[in-house]
Amino acid sequence: MPSFAIAQSPIDFVPIATTVIAAAFASKLWKHWRRNPQRYLFWWALGVTLYGVGTLAEAATTLLGWHEPIFRLWYVSGALLGGAPLAQGSVYLLLDRRTADRLAVALVTYIGIATAFVLTTPVDPGLGGDRLTGRVMTWSWVRLFSPLVNLYAFVFLVGGAAWSAWRYWRRSDRPRARVVGNALIAVGALLPGIGGTFTRLGHVEVLYATEFVGIVLIWLGYRVITRDTSLSLHRAQRAPISAGMPVPVRAPTKGAS
Repeated sequence: MPSFAIAQSPIDFVPIATTVIAAAFASKLWKHWRRNPQRYLFWWALGVTLYGVGTLAEAATTLLGWHEPIFRLWYVSGALLGGAPLAQGSVYLLLDRRTADRLAVALVTYIGIATAFVLTTPVDPGLGGDRLTGRVMTWSWVRLFSPLVNLYAFVFLVGGAAWSAWRYWRRSDRPRARVVGNALIAVGALLPGIGGTFTRLGHVEVLYATEFVGIVLIWLGYRVITRDTSLSLHRAQRAPISAGMPVPVRAPTKGAS
């Protein structure tokens, strides 16, 4: 099993911090899902968990050196699953249930096939120049699976959050928290994709930095939106008492929509 040490710099240790943040965020999301078992929350919790698995593989590489099993875990959880589950959560917020279910089946099937090839392709660590990169896969065509998944994540995660921010900004009351929260999620989701582009060029340290900033921004956006949702619900519940008349209480808007 080939392995070798990687020349380290301070940026190589950033994935350790990213993994800790992702684990804490994922814990919050799983608790939220248990309280409110909606499909979009399940996919978001799964997405942040896999995000953390990818950065954990990066941290393990920094601490233990390059190892083939860790590389394969990194590629599957990062290149294939880094943003797709989060995007699928957004799909459940943006589209009707039947369409979202069909897209979920298609996504899982596609990633399953891609994962099978990633796990079976021969690897040549020398092709990567001691870096975490898909270049080490001898079957170079396997790397063609990830662009479609990344496009899916860009359209539904980045695009969905940006569209929601714009939609709320256009409203007459302009709910600031929803605009800011969705904008933070859109930017945070975009950054790892930018980092992934640099990884293809051999600059994986850019990915480490963008993953860290990205997960922080996504969590901030989530907190801004969920806090505003809780405050809105609290006000709505108290309104009938203060006004002395029955007022229907609307359920909080789901997630980042």
